[in-house]
Amino acid sequence: MTAQQEIVPVQSEVPAIAALAQTVEDLIGQGLDEQALTAAVRTELERTLAEGFELPAEQVAPDPVRYVMYPLHVAADGSFSIASAVWDVGQGTPVHGHETWGVVGIYSGVEVETRYEKPTTPDVPLVGQGTDEWGAGQVTVCCTTDDDVHQVRCGGDQPVVGIHVYGADIGTLPRRSYDPETGAVHWFTSRWA
Repeated sequence: MTAQQEIVPVQSEVPAIAALAQTVEDLIGQGLDEQALTAAVRTELERTLAEGFELPAEQVAPDPVRYVMYPLHVAADGSFSIASAVWDVGQGTPVHGHETWGVVGIYSGVEVETRYEKPTTPDVPLVGQGTDEWGAGQVTVCCTTDDDVHQVRCGGDQPVVGIHVYGADIGTLPRRSYDPETGAVHWFTSRWA
């Protein structure tokens, strides 16, 4: 496993994201269990997307080589982060886990998510659980610590931008990627753009 990097706090200058971050911090402070917390964060992210806001161009810009994650908010204690995740047309992720809870809402474009059963035995092929498409304004609980293996890709003819809320600093957290055919695990960190 890779070592976790130093957490660098980030405060958003986008009022809607700053307000969402404060709400998430308050919800975490209530000591809710993971299912209640992710349900509440989902409701707040749905509301935030429905009310509308504009992210700066540099926080929605695709990279020509690979998907990127821009830090919109990173809590000083690393307890949660909010990211703008961008996939250009034709780009996607490897099959991966998160090692924490997460809620994803689509800011623009179409995201295609393929889910897998979280492996309980090493080096066994993964079992698929289906594929969904998520469009602008739609929100899903993408992961909980017991159910968090998926692959994501851009599903349209324009880049997809998602607003991701995670229960850790996702830009420094060591996570697993999987070979779906063999179950082999490799550790990686999705470093911030």
